[in-house]
Amino acid sequence: MLEIVIEARKASLAPGMEVRRILPFRMRRMVGPFIFMDHAGPVTVRPEEARTMDVLPHPHIGLSTVSYLFGGQVTHRDSLGVEQIIRPGEVNWMTAGKGIAHSERFEDPAALAGGQLEMIQTWVALPEKDEESTPTFVNYKPDVLPVFTDKGVWMRLIAGDAFGLMNKVKTHSPLFYVHVLLEKETRFGLPKEHSERGVYVAKGSIEVSGQTYVAGQLLVFGKGVDPVIVSKEPATLMLLGGEPVGERFIWWNFVSSRKERIEQAKADWKEGRIILPPADNHEFVPLPEDRTRPAGNPSPQALS
Repeated sequence: MLEIVIEARKASLAPGMEVRRILPFRMRRMVGPFIFMDHAGPVTVRPEEARTMDVLPHPHIGLSTVSYLFGGQVTHRDSLGVEQIIRPGEVNWMTAGKGIAHSERFEDPAALAGGQLEMIQTWVALPEKDEESTPTFVNYKPDVLPVFTDKGVWMRLIAGDAFGLMNKVKTHSPLFYVHVLLEKETRFGLPKEHSERGVYVAKGSIEVSGQTYVAGQLLVFGKGVDPVIVSKEPATLMLLGGEPVGERFIWWNFVSSRKERIEQAKADWKEGRIILPPADNHEFVPLPEDRTRPAGNPSPQALS
């Protein structure tokens, strides 16, 4: 049974950088451990305006951020001293744990030409035992990510396990995350081994049980349901989900199983106890002072 269809909402991160925000949603905060999902681009901005799109250094706790690009490139810098150019098809997995700050900058004008820049950003909530873990960042190249092809189907396993595929991307709880391309009129299904499963239509359209779903919609299914997905046209899908990790609180860029831990994170950022990236420490996003919107609706400045 289809549990819910979530419509992406528009959010502006910076001039020229609008995203479609999918998770969290007021009626469905998480799918498995996934608690946040943004779809940015394709970005059409003049190269000279790229600087205005930069996501300045900002903090995270209690989660892993996952950056995955369809096109363009982004430069990541973090508190660990990591400086990584993120390119299409790579998996960039940053575990914030007890606290990290990072920035995302668009420093190559050629990567913005012709609306090339397009990316998916997700956050994965950590199990309670890992919420205070030591921060890490790992870049995985496409050649270590298994690809499966069949008639009308191409898919890459980004993380976890699905369809009999596994890779070495380190995760903290059972999950799956898959990039899928379907040719027109291709029939496709979902992995059956996970409790919660979602299908985000990034491009094109699909049909499920006679109903058509279009780009910008996330379909969420429970365990025991075996939907048949039929592509109405060439389609790009992101499949994600896994096992629930329990209730989580989310405020701005902070995720935790405990409200008091989020209050501590606010104080830590405000007082400078979360270290800025050594190579990007001249500016940062200040702690929002007025948070009157309901919990679970992060600041538009929080891309990852």
